[in-house]
This record gives sequence, structure tokens and C-alpha cells, in this order.
Amino acid sequence: MTQRILMIEDDQRLAGMVVTYLTQNGYEVVHAPNAAAGLAALRAGSVALVLLDLMLPDADGLEVCRRIRALGAPLASTPIVMLTAKGDPMDRVIGLELGADDYLPKPFEPRELLARLRAVLRRPQLAAETAHGVLQFGRLAIDPGARTVSVGGQERALTAYQFDLLLALAERAGRVLSRELLIDAVRGEALEPFDRSIDVHIGRLRAAIEDDPKQPKRIVTVRGAGYVFAKVQDA
Repeated sequence: MTQRILMIEDDQRLAGMVVTYLTQNGYEVVHAPNAAAGLAALRAGSVALVLLDLMLPDADGLEVCRRIRALGAPLASTPIVMLTAKGDPMDRVIGLELGADDYLPKPFEPRELLARLRAVLRRPQLAAETAHGVLQFGRLAIDPGARTVSVGGQERALTAYQFDLLLALAERAGRVLSRELLIDAVRGEALEPFDRSIDVHIGRLRAAIEDDPKQPKRIVTVRGAGYVFAKVQDA
């Protein structure tokens, strides 16, 4: 089945090039020139991934990202790859904090865009293929097959990237994992120099699953080394 990509981008020339390239590589691409048209297309359904520009004529891309994550299931969990033209890394950090799964600065090589899209779209499939039952850590339950996370029976909302990051940590519970190892395990590609985006996602994970995110007990920082997921957790 052909996967449908929604590209929300006001640069008609860039959008045309991306639509042509992705179509040639087996995807169906719907182009929306602004935020309003993009959100309408997403609500119409059957979108596997949103390719979202940071700067749009009628709304900020960060606000569009926030709106998508505020929608009801299953639309809220649609993977988002953000295109950032600005040079300020903080824009990327904010995008990740709002729930984007990945980002790609402009200008970009079409092959890199394709690789990132494939990596993001592959995560649910890989998780389903490797599912081995519910992982239970005290009150925290992770279901790889259903791709759900709950604490004390209450489901917690995570992006696709954040779920895969949590699963990577949980499957290696008790081991200290470096940022490089985690990014490689989840993204499946070479680490970018000085990439700290993993810290943003860890912060979002803690906000979702920790009783007190400021004093985390499930995902613990090991200074200078990385993170460790606690094997033993409170019931």
C-alpha cells in the first residue's frame, strides 16, 4: 500500500521538487501551501507522515505542530518531520519539545530527506515486528505491539519518536546508554555533531511518565555518560 505524505510548505518550487522526488520513490504526496490547508488535509485522513515547514504565511510551523499534537487520536500521533530554514538551533529544540519526531535544515539533499522519512516511517513497523509482549516496570506498562504506554492504568501520549526512544531504553533496562547509542538505535543513522536533541526527547518522556519529572526515578541521568532506565520501579 502506497504511503501518503502531507507536505505543508509555501515554497511552491521546493514543494514541486520534493513532490516529484518522493513520488518517484514510491510515495503519494499531498501538498498544502499553508497551515489551514495542511490541517484540513490531515483531518481528511490516511496521512502516514507530515512534512512541516517552520515558516508559513498564515501560521508559525511550531504552532501547527502544537495543534496537530492537540488533536484526538489517531491524528495526534502522526509523525512530523520539520523543515527549518532558520539558523537558530533553538527553533529545532522548540520543535522537538512540541512533539516533532525529526527535523531537517534547509537547504537539504533530497536523498537525506528520503532517508529520514523512511527512518521515521519504519519505526512502527520495526516495533511491531519485534514486539514480545507488554513490558512491565512497577506501574509503568509499555506495549510494543499496540505502541501504548500507561502509568497506573492511565495511558500517556507520546510521539512515535518518543515511544521508540522509551522502548529502546526499556529493552536495555539497567544499562547506561550514551546519547550516541540512543540516537543510533532510534533514528538508525549517523549522529550529527553536537546533536543534543535526545535531551529534549528525554525531557518530554519524563514529563509523560515520571511522577515528578524534576526528580526522575524511571529515566535517570548518569552525568557524563548518558541515561539509564531503572530496572526496579515503585509499584
